[in-house]
Amino acid sequence: MKVFVGELPKIIMKKLTPEEKKVILLKGTEPPYSGKYCQFNGKGDYICKQCGALLYHSSAKFDSGSGWPSFDDEIPGAIKRVPDADGHRTEITCAKCGAHLGHVFLGEGLTPKNVRHCVNSISLEFTPQNESIKDFQKTSSKNNPQTETAIFAGGCFWGIEHLMKQLPGVISVISGYIGGKTSNPTYEEVCTQPTGHAEAVKIIFDPHKVNYETLAKRFFEIHDSEQLNRQGPDAGEQYRSEIFYTTPDQKEIAIKLINILKEKGFKIVTKVTPATTFWKAEDYHQNYYAKNQKQPYCHFYSKKF
Repeated sequence: MKVFVGELPKIIMKKLTPEEKKVILLKGTEPPYSGKYCQFNGKGDYICKQCGALLYHSSAKFDSGSGWPSFDDEIPGAIKRVPDADGHRTEITCAKCGAHLGHVFLGEGLTPKNVRHCVNSISLEFTPQNESIKDFQKTSSKNNPQTETAIFAGGCFWGIEHLMKQLPGVISVISGYIGGKTSNPTYEEVCTQPTGHAEAVKIIFDPHKVNYETLAKRFFEIHDSEQLNRQGPDAGEQYRSEIFYTTPDQKEIAIKLINILKEKGFKIVTKVTPATTFWKAEDYHQNYYAKNQKQPYCHFYSKKF
């Protein structure tokens, strides 16, 4: 299907793969952080995978930390809202062909527009202005190498962030909160209230330069995975050891490494959990040790593998 921005003379229904059908036709949801547009920041337009209808401009896209592409505005008339049967959420579909896109959420305060369209990457295609999808795909693999996301919690995020970002192939490390019951948690809330969040880091990495197993091994080697709900002098549920996997492969690797460590005699308490919404921590927590020229007080490297 060759579609140019602004050229939508008729609906052309694309033949879908089994994976695309699960989401677009059967209203499924792709795993968080697995979609190709989750961490993508190209400038252009997003169109419906099934019919090519123009849905969103890239200027409306923002990083919500949820694990799915997020937009706070839509092309007028492009999106249809349908309340879910349980009455708790509102589905969004392509107004032209009815393809399932995701859900829309209000009142989260993530952008001035206070709206978040949470969309499955697999429901979308991206088109830079004045380029066809086919032309873009030829150049994107060269100019925009694929990235993956890993999320680890192991005590104070300052130390995990500082030591993980030293690995070659790591593009960025963000400190934040995950695994809790509330939205937009603050540091004070996580430390003083039973929100259920863990202090964690979200790592964006180039899988061509470093694989997930290497990251996971480093995680186990820079914190004490035998301590329950604490790390060194820091005690509390927010300091627990937990791996939040973003793909089935990550889950398998995490469990494999835990079993290896148990065979070596380590009493591992690390949990392995599907990733949920990751909330970025306050700015003063980011790059903490680099900005303050200090070293971690409860994280250090100890070879275990």
